[in-house]
Amino acid sequence: MIDVIGAPFDLCGRRLGSRLGPAAIRLAGLVEALEALDLNVVDCGDVQALPECTEEGGLKNFRPMLRCVSQLRGMALESLREGRIPVVLGGEHTIVAGGISAALQHFEGDLGVLWIDAHADINTPGTSDTGALHGMPLAALAGMPSETEGMPDSEWQDFLNALGPEYRLDLKSTAWFGLRDVDPAERSRLAGFPVTMHHIDRSGVEEMIAQIDEWYCECGVKNLWVSFDVDAVDPKVAPGTGTDVRGGLTYREAHLTAELICEALALQDCPYRLVGVDLVETNPLIDSRNETAKMSVEWLSSLFGKTILGKR
Repeated sequence: MIDVIGAPFDLCGRRLGSRLGPAAIRLAGLVEALEALDLNVVDCGDVQALPECTEEGGLKNFRPMLRCVSQLRGMALESLREGRIPVVLGGEHTIVAGGISAALQHFEGDLGVLWIDAHADINTPGTSDTGALHGMPLAALAGMPSETEGMPDSEWQDFLNALGPEYRLDLKSTAWFGLRDVDPAERSRLAGFPVTMHHIDRSGVEEMIAQIDEWYCECGVKNLWVSFDVDAVDPKVAPGTGTDVRGGLTYREAHLTAELICEALALQDCPYRLVGVDLVETNPLIDSRNETAKMSVEWLSSLFGKTILGKR
């Protein structure tokens, strides 16, 4: 049982266009592909996006971002309470803080996150070179302080409060997969299980997913949220993203990743279950024939059980 929720927001990144991602992914046949796997799918529509608005001296488009994240949080929480799996379509990666924070509240902090991304996204306003919020969602979910000089950053604190003060993301239960562009300030914050492209090159996708699975079991994770940024895939395969970095996952490596996660979840003795998914950073303005959106749909289908010979 899946709820599709669109978050057409792209005002905190370095490049506009990913607000069109949810529509592009839908037009690429997302709902039809999931229904072909005998899944119950409801398209819940989109959160309402606001126009650009940046206060002097403040974080770029902070208020529109906060409104989007708060709306998404409410929609995802309702989905989780009904026993469904929210699939969030972005938009930039900032917005996933809404869905993941909803899961943290619903499961009272008992949540593991698999962050499939070229970037660690664990900066704060005090450590970011660009001040772009799309590089900060994990830091916000973990409740990290702003680390700006002088007085605490009131906007950042508003962000943390909007994500729910009761439950923060435990980075020791967070795994990164496909990293290849990590800022110096972020490296010491990777408290969980960081897997870079170097690890994947040396040991292969199968071995690294097996290690992540074993690590989740050791951590006692019961609920898993998978956040997939299309820039984890090499830009030759997924050109439609504003945050591309060369040297990413190949098409088959990306699908094998999804297939292995699905296989692990399907095991009778698997101690954790899938509770939410993000598909973010698809930018049709710089895509080629909607290839990145198509790849996103195909990847999600693999995560939910599609194989060459039919449904798993």
